[in-house]
Amino acid sequence: MSQGAKPPKKVDQKRQMRSASRLYAVQALFQMEQSGQSVDKVAVEFLDHRFGLAQEDGAELVEGDADLFRRITEEAVNWQAKIDQMTDRGLVAKWPIARIDPTLRALFRAAGAELVATETPPKVVINEYVDVARAFFPEGKEASFVNAVLDHMAREARPEAF
Repeated sequence: MSQGAKPPKKVDQKRQMRSASRLYAVQALFQMEQSGQSVDKVAVEFLDHRFGLAQEDGAELVEGDADLFRRITEEAVNWQAKIDQMTDRGLVAKWPIARIDPTLRALFRAAGAELVATETPPKVVINEYVDVARAFFPEGKEASFVNAVLDHMAREARPEAF
């Protein structure tokens, strides 16, 4: 840290941890779908081997909020049918969730879990997962697509918030 630089505020650290947990949740849901592993098995792997550990290139992964990560992944599994139906309604007609990129499918399930089963304000959920989309698709139009679908899902899940 340079001289005179302020240490990161606790609020900023907590926000970064929550953002990291959302990214990890999308990765975990993707892994579950691709490997057929259970939510418990994948969660243990992420909590033991990915939260805050150094990568091969020396970069350190941000520590995640384990409770939020677990809640998102578990609720995504518990509410998957409802979340997938909400996602289908937010997608363009004749383009069901089964036909979209598996990373986006995992993202919609994680975001849907927060919309359906947490008190996180919908606008925060949308902003956070649009940022996750940008992390996975930095050059594509996916962020705008994610924003539109999540806006539709949020209005369906929590109409009182709009």
